Amino acid sequence: MTAHLIGAPGGTGLVLVEHADRLPTVAWCGVVDPATTAADHAALTPDGLPLLPEGSHTWYGRPGLSGHRGAGEPGAWSPWFVPTSIAVTPHHATIAAADKQAGLTLRTDVETVPGGLLRLRHALTNDGPTEYQLEALDVVVPVPDRAVESLDFTGRWARERTPQRRPITDGLWLRENRRGKTGFDAATVLTAGTPGFGFAGGEVWGVHVGWSGNHRHRLERIPLGKNNPTVTALGGGELLLPGEVTLAPGATYETPWAYVGAAGDGLDGLAARFHDYLRSVPAHPGSERPVTLNVWEAVYFDHDLTVLRDLADRAARIGVERFVLDDGWFGGRRHDRAGLGDWTVAPAVWPDGLRPIIDHVREAGLQFGLWFEPEMVNADSDLFRNHPEWILATAGRTPPEERHQQILDLAQPGAYRHILDRMSAVLSEYPVDYVKWDHNRDAVDGGSGVVAGRPGIHAQTVAFYRLLDELRSRFPHVEWESCASGGGRIDLEVLQRAQRVWTSDQNDALARQAIQRWTGQLVPPEYLGAHVSSPRSHQTHRALPLDFRAGTALFGHFGIEWDLTSATDDELDALARWIELYRTHRALLHGGRTVRLDSAVENAWVYGVVAPDRSAAIVAYAQLDELPHEPPRFRLPGLSRAARYSVRRIDPAPWPEYDVPAVLLSGAALADTGLPGPPPAPQSIVVVLVTAEP
Repeated sequence: MTAHLIGAPGGTGLVLVEHADRLPTVAWCGVVDPATTAADHAALTPDGLPLLPEGSHTWYGRPGLSGHRGAGEPGAWSPWFVPTSIAVTPHHATIAAADKQAGLTLRTDVETVPGGLLRLRHALTNDGPTEYQLEALDVVVPVPDRAVESLDFTGRWARERTPQRRPITDGLWLRENRRGKTGFDAATVLTAGTPGFGFAGGEVWGVHVGWSGNHRHRLERIPLGKNNPTVTALGGGELLLPGEVTLAPGATYETPWAYVGAAGDGLDGLAARFHDYLRSVPAHPGSERPVTLNVWEAVYFDHDLTVLRDLADRAARIGVERFVLDDGWFGGRRHDRAGLGDWTVAPAVWPDGLRPIIDHVREAGLQFGLWFEPEMVNADSDLFRNHPEWILATAGRTPPEERHQQILDLAQPGAYRHILDRMSAVLSEYPVDYVKWDHNRDAVDGGSGVVAGRPGIHAQTVAFYRLLDELRSRFPHVEWESCASGGGRIDLEVLQRAQRVWTSDQNDALARQAIQRWTGQLVPPEYLGAHVSSPRSHQTHRALPLDFRAGTALFGHFGIEWDLTSATDDELDALARWIELYRTHRALLHGGRTVRLDSAVENAWVYGVVAPDRSAAIVAYAQLDELPHEPPRFRLPGLSRAARYSVRRIDPAPWPEYDVPAVLLSGAALADTGLPGPPPAPQSIVVVLVTAEP
């Protein structure tokens, strides 16, 4: 029996066991311990979970591959793959296999990536003489039976990534997303763990499907029968609609990457693997994240040059570094019912083009950003009037409108070329540093205009990637934000291309606390657009203190979504102090490990960022609401237990009054005992800087 370990010590790994007449099995998946060999795992679990679960090998759960040919084609619906080649190194494996009777070839890639994750994908080729109808192709890995609880996310607009936990029971836990984009209610990271796992404790295993279209995550526990152990399988893949992928003879379908992580130190350890991976990708924003002013909630569709200049001037005076002109600058876009698709500057609003505002913004020392929604079209637009056939539609009917718009079928060459040319023209004419790329509706009834009678979501997702890749190639100096009516398109595939995400349209800081807390399970803080809203929230109409709003935004990519022309001098001065704090410490805020304390008391949260070498940390104590008792102690997680630290309060909020002890304290004392709890003050944040001393 030949067994192979793919994975580096301390990172996520798996053990493949070869079999002569069938696919390798995965004997084990977890954190690699150098003391345990591949042979050890293979001896204890010789059968394991098939690399691609097949019913032909006594797998009673959901198969890894579902598909079929027409009548008279034996075996294609239930394949039996036999290996033809296996190439393995400590960091990569490629397994090729074939079922000659079914006329199918399978290739599976397993590889380690920076940060300690594994990623896996399958590629299926049709070697037969007839079409093969592919229904599903998923990646799965085993998790041990001590993983008895699961965590994933759901949500809605302005309440993305709401956690939900459940016990792992027999059967299938299936999270499907059919929105045509990643989705507000996406599972994001489906996690299995040991009893009571939390931020800092417990063993956890997580999977994320890197795909910006329809997708699924799955967790399944299957009793295999007499003398066979119960198997728990974790995985996922693209969700294919009926008839969406039909493989012609010789054609190949490749799944998205499924990213798998394991950690022995809880959810923070698992999050660190995803964060470190994203910090290694070429598209990662290597430069300091500029303080950003987005003008949407300041002016909405009312673009007035005098007002916008005043906004830019006020922003520059308080330390803002980027000015973003949002929706309303193009075509007939005076409201949300018209203009989408007509990407030319509106002469009625901007008679001299965008030069006057761009020149003013740049003279003030700010970068300039611009909003687009390239994949969408309003019925009231020149584009739709000229090309009504360019939308995703089924059976000749127009799909139900959502947000007064339809989706352009970018798989159609004419539609793709039109958007590419119009965006290129704008970005060539004007010195734009940053594009906020929005996507404001789900794909419903989205039929293809390329292949009649077929869904178009897979091809649309591929075309979106191709369009963004082409624009990035043409305009390498431009940074890109992934926005989809807020946090509706956040995944590891779009983040191969974007430098920022709009975490949520929800700018209410109280609601934002939870959204940022849990989006951070996948995405590091430097990507998370987090803005200081107006005193009364546009979304909830709740009034919140400025220091609480700014302190919440501090732990992301800091920005402002507020009509600064309505702010008082005192408010501008206070906001300037928060901006100075962010600019002083953003290297640490955006370069360290995220830590979150499991809350002993509801509405009292502790979280922060610790430097990779644990030499410094910035940690916040946020009191969200009234507490049942006096505030709990302010414990500081993630520090070196043996080191000694000084602690200094650094937030500019004058309230609540709170002084930390002016003595050196060990990391162990700060983690186990903690500082005295701040005075009870609902909707307040205390931020401390922790520095290791010689």
